[in-house]
Amino acid sequence: MSIDLGILFIAGTLWERHCCARSAEDLRLVRGIRTERDRGFFEAIGFRPGSAFAAMAGLSEFVGGALLLLGLFTPLGAAAVLATMIVAAVSVHLKSGFFATGNGIEVTFLYGSTALALTFFGGGAFSLDALLAVKFLTERYVAFGVIGVAIVSAGVVLAMRARPQDQPTTT
Repeated sequence: MSIDLGILFIAGTLWERHCCARSAEDLRLVRGIRTERDRGFFEAIGFRPGSAFAAMAGLSEFVGGALLLLGLFTPLGAAAVLATMIVAAVSVHLKSGFFATGNGIEVTFLYGSTALALTFFGGGAFSLDALLAVKFLTERYVAFGVIGVAIVSAGVVLAMRARPQDQPTTT
């Protein structure tokens, strides 16, 4: 019982970060308010067209976070979060080292590791997976398969990345 409460707490924490914190931003994105800013950011780090990649990243975080909170197809939600965190870590944070104080990969590593753990633990007793008796998702081969799909998906997205625009230097 206490492990299931812990899983629920972890899933809720990831949900808050990936679903609630992004939902207002994503709704503005859908209405087109944030499109230019996000498009510019994503294009500056090499993802073109930037608006499409921004929408994919937001949707992946939002849907992945919602699936984790509900405990519905938990490994799939975790894979969405994990793939997004891998792409963010490599494309934005890796060059800054590990620690978050220097914009390093620490936060993306934390979220990705937590999603990875939920892939193996499943949604717990308080999940829709348990309520609907979706037992095959807790099998080890499913967890490893989903992790593999997340890593390959992140690799594909990173391969689609063009060389980031060079910043003009001032003399």
